Amino acid sequence: MSAGHRKVAVVGVALSDCGRVDDATAYALHAQAARRALADAGLELRHVDGFASAGLGTLAPVEVAEYLGLRPTWVDSTSVGGSTWEVMAAHAADAIAAGHANAVLLAYGSTARADIRAGRRTGNLSFGARGPLQFEVPYGHTLVAKYAMAARRHMHEHGTTIEQLAQVAVQAREYAALNPEAMFREPVTVDDVLSGPMIADPFTKLHCCIRSDGGAAVLLAAEEYVRDCRTRPVWILGTGEHVSHAAMSEWPDFTVSPAAVSGPLAFRRAGVRPEEIDFAQIYDAFTYMTLVTLEDLGFCKKGEGGAYVAARALPVNTDGGGLSAQHPGMRGLFLLVEAVRQLRGEGGARQVRGRDGELPRLGVASGTGGWFCSAGTVVLGRG
Repeated sequence: MSAGHRKVAVVGVALSDCGRVDDATAYALHAQAARRALADAGLELRHVDGFASAGLGTLAPVEVAEYLGLRPTWVDSTSVGGSTWEVMAAHAADAIAAGHANAVLLAYGSTARADIRAGRRTGNLSFGARGPLQFEVPYGHTLVAKYAMAARRHMHEHGTTIEQLAQVAVQAREYAALNPEAMFREPVTVDDVLSGPMIADPFTKLHCCIRSDGGAAVLLAAEEYVRDCRTRPVWILGTGEHVSHAAMSEWPDFTVSPAAVSGPLAFRRAGVRPEEIDFAQIYDAFTYMTLVTLEDLGFCKKGEGGAYVAARALPVNTDGGGLSAQHPGMRGLFLLVEAVRQLRGEGGARQVRGRDGELPRLGVASGTGGWFCSAGTVVLGRG
């Protein structure tokens, strides 16, 4: 990051208990992930002077900081859906580079699955009917329907097939089978995906993300902290963010996501090209999200995403993604955790390799919020 005078590294990452967690609160999952990330880095809570969180508490992230015993002098509560965490990472990196903070902790936790199981809440089909959404909700614009409409448009314009979309789910499950922390690890086939119950045409059940419990935490720090950390640093090389629309009627093109802006910004600021990237961690609440985000990040041309994912030209969502590993409400922070683990060579059986056969050198994490309403992209590097 050249805007300030300090480089910024991710020095600690961790997940809380994930999957089926019936005996913990969302606050407890935040704390568990945070403690584990600090232990991963070899730092203590007293070293943290910045905190970022969203999605929990009336005064998020004040309540979570209090629960953790933090009194930060830099704080961020940006909330733009699933891309929140990539956007927060960008803000934190800028703050550290500029000297406004030294070590910033990003934390998230959710008991979305357990709450439904216990009857503390019901499954929501939309984000409500206030503001611009009031003009769409009466016509059945549920969250999944919005994504399904976009997928149908891509299929209509570019000839993308349902079998190609199904390949996204199959590949995610193959990686999940190698990940002991993944919630669903049993193999699935394209036929399994296509024959499942219909949720919103063209999406059957396996085209849609799972619902789990879980939390994650990522610790970013200034370069002078790196020598005191126990882990290999992963550097923040470039970031980009973009917001597009809230109402579907204001979305100019259903086949273009906001990653078409955030991605090129991140690559340009990092000084690298998509073809240099060794893997991608992409928000995948639905299979179509993976396909269109790969296009918009520049890994293939618009309309070629179907063939690209079918060819498996790039390792994507190497932990199993939201389709198979975990998806506790908002999953953007989990993308950063997996990206860092891969760059540090901690992927275990699912570890990917760079073009030289060694550990990967460059990775990208790109989150999406709402119904392609926002995007945040982070390019990370080793060494």
